[in-house]
Amino acid sequence: MNAPGSLALRAGVAIASGLLLSAAFEPVALPVLLPFGIAGLGWACSGLSVRRAALVGWLFGIAFYFTHIAWMRTSIGPDAWFGLATAESLFYGLTGAAVPVIRTLPAWPVWMAAVWTMIEGIRSTWPFSGMPWGRLSFAAIDTPVAPAVAYLGMTGLSFALALLGFGLVWAFERRPGEGRERWPRLALPVGVLAVLTIPAVAPYPVDEDGSVDVAAVQGNVPGPGNDILFDPRGVTANHVEATVSLADAVAAGRATQPDLVLWPENSTAVDPFDDSEVNEGIRTAVSAIGVPVLVGGIVSAGPDHVLNQGIVWDPITGPGERYTKQHPVPYGEYIPFRDIWDPKFGQLSLISRDMKSGSRTTPLPVDGALIGDAICFDVAYDDVLDEQVRNGAQMLAVQTSNASFIFTHQIEQQFAITRMRALEAGRWLVVASTNGRSGVIDAAGEVVASADPRTTAVIQQRVGLSETLTPAIRMGDWPARLFTLVSLLGLVLGTLAYRRRRQDAGFPTEPAPAEPAPSPSTNEAPVA
Repeated sequence: MNAPGSLALRAGVAIASGLLLSAAFEPVALPVLLPFGIAGLGWACSGLSVRRAALVGWLFGIAFYFTHIAWMRTSIGPDAWFGLATAESLFYGLTGAAVPVIRTLPAWPVWMAAVWTMIEGIRSTWPFSGMPWGRLSFAAIDTPVAPAVAYLGMTGLSFALALLGFGLVWAFERRPGEGRERWPRLALPVGVLAVLTIPAVAPYPVDEDGSVDVAAVQGNVPGPGNDILFDPRGVTANHVEATVSLADAVAAGRATQPDLVLWPENSTAVDPFDDSEVNEGIRTAVSAIGVPVLVGGIVSAGPDHVLNQGIVWDPITGPGERYTKQHPVPYGEYIPFRDIWDPKFGQLSLISRDMKSGSRTTPLPVDGALIGDAICFDVAYDDVLDEQVRNGAQMLAVQTSNASFIFTHQIEQQFAITRMRALEAGRWLVVASTNGRSGVIDAAGEVVASADPRTTAVIQQRVGLSETLTPAIRMGDWPARLFTLVSLLGLVLGTLAYRRRRQDAGFPTEPAPAEPAPSPSTNEAPVA
């Protein structure tokens, strides 16, 4: 059953492959390494028992995820980094365990790519709200395969990239008695790559039927820059001042009148309805610019809960429609099972009230435009912007803070994910950050304008509106459902074949019952 290569060698290959996959993402951003990282995992786990393959897969996951979210160690804390990275690495152990089972099936790379995609989907949504960071599709921006996301969606693109990696193993491995005839198997990875690059030549056509002038305000964060709570009213004052300055520039003819203004998440980290100073500041800014401002505010929801909201603040009618963040961060914005365990130490002691999840799936109407809104980590989840686009969103907005991560590479990773979302939806997207990476992204995922981190800036751009639905948006959750069904079928069939193969090779699946010890004969019995 065992292919050539000691367990130590395979462990080393798995660790190196995990590091290769990590390097495909920001900050290294060499996506050409991605299929080789997947191929390394496929080879390292092949020919092993399920238990050994699970160990090798776990080592791959440790190498990948500990480096991929290394930004959490310095921004949130080493304990949170270690806990989350360890939990996520276990999912790659499950992936590794599936390899020897799935390899018993014909065309195994297809089945294995489906298993990868299913497990990637599970860990992106569970436990609690999961952790989507590290999905294969998120590494594809600025590559010839990125436009394929408009046809395949994030899930479909992850499947195709996994198939490309596992296809390399299938193409180059040598079987006993096999010579040059193995080379035709190269048709699989070459064919997958060819299909993925077709949309780069023929991207999905997106029609624009209007435009709006949008101004994104990046007010900056006082003090060290990585702590919104250092001076929360100062953060709001910065955004007020920048918006009033924009209004002055419009009045002087140095800038055009925007149709709407976008403030970031935590631009009001103090409840704008309870704090008179913050409330008055918002009213001053909105009145000065004379158009709706989409304000990012932390709003009280009783003594035990808060809401993270995008609030449409009209210069005449005041606060109106709202979007509430759907995916608060566990142990970052709320404590799961607080009634059982209420920690009072470290960063966790700062979470005095739990953030509740929103459920809005319809876009925000703002001055004639329908805006699909997402707040910070929401952008990494498939059920936020995609649903709003299906319900009529003509453009997208991402309100984010990123202050906690300002000195890390998390900012580049999130911005890459955001660009892929614009490309997937076929929508212009405007990002407003307190001091991170604000920018305007067109429907092709290209950055049209951006502001430097840790600066005060206003980005103003005319943004296209569209009602075209890409195939990815039309399909919705169906690719994930399909790959889950294929994976479960493959695991059942593969398990049956795996058990038969081990029995035929002399490896019983269960230990044989021990022979009973013989009873002493009469003449062997001890004399009383």
